[in-house]
Amino acid sequence: MNRIDLKCGSWPGSLPEMRDMQKARAPMNRTLTCPAGERARLSRKLARVGRVITPEQTRDLVVNQDFFEAAAFLPHEFVDLLILDPPYNLSKNYHGNVFGARDGAAYTKWFAGALARLRPMLKRTASIYVCADWRTSLLIAPMLEREFILRNRITWEREKGRGAKANWKNNTEDIWFCTVSNEYYFDIEAVKLKRRVLAPYRDGAGQPKDWREEMEGNFRRTHPSNVWTDITVPFWSMPENTDHPTQKSEKLIAKLVLASAPPGGFVLDPFAGSGTTAVVCRKLGRHFLTIEQNREYCCWTLKRLEKAKQDSQIQGYRDGVFWERNAGQTR
Repeated sequence: MNRIDLKCGSWPGSLPEMRDMQKARAPMNRTLTCPAGERARLSRKLARVGRVITPEQTRDLVVNQDFFEAAAFLPHEFVDLLILDPPYNLSKNYHGNVFGARDGAAYTKWFAGALARLRPMLKRTASIYVCADWRTSLLIAPMLEREFILRNRITWEREKGRGAKANWKNNTEDIWFCTVSNEYYFDIEAVKLKRRVLAPYRDGAGQPKDWREEMEGNFRRTHPSNVWTDITVPFWSMPENTDHPTQKSEKLIAKLVLASAPPGGFVLDPFAGSGTTAVVCRKLGRHFLTIEQNREYCCWTLKRLEKAKQDSQIQGYRDGVFWERNAGQTR
């Protein structure tokens, strides 16, 4: 990439600080790996924003930079969909980048700073999805309601995690759905869920009622609710899996992209992690800009994007519908 307003390739302190995170893997473990030599190659493709750029220059870009630094150089009103998955108000080590839990006022101030920088980038017709755990939700929901039109709270089941001895196991996360205005894109037909019919009722003529007979059984395509129980958190046997500690699945992000970003639309993910948003956008025909301060995570993103050119499948999404968890999988 040879743009005068973007710095690409190595810069001081980049590669020497990158640790080789290779682990002994079981034979069937499909977790993505990125050895040091490969990271060196991929690092040369990463961007760092140095001055104000145009919307066209942001297209399909993986930026390795702190979002608060990069935000000053990004254009206004170019984003159709914002997927905001910030660090929750928890102490977490993201392979060297540590985010520490703080009191409510301090986290609220930090989050408000992020919103203030993001708000000018959004089109009037833009949609916003904000991820959170239940404690973080208590802090950010009032701010989202003040800044945007708060439309819904999606709760999705993580279906794994540690148990608690003196409390209920924390097994869900939230996604807050907001829009900038009352004019926004939403394609309900693109996000229908395929469910197996356990009681296949028929009409008076003996024909299936609101379901279809298929080779694999009897199924109904249903409108999705704001409770999602079909998401599988990436794990070792899934080719999308990485060592990121809080990775979101491609299936989860695909629902947001298909519902709220028009074909060819632009999606921004300013806390991109291992790059799931970028990968899903490439597979589904949307443009993206992702920003992530961890160099190794950005290399994972680029490697996943390369693989997406050969394999556009999204586990749990097939034939234009989302399947129930562990059903209809192709791999």
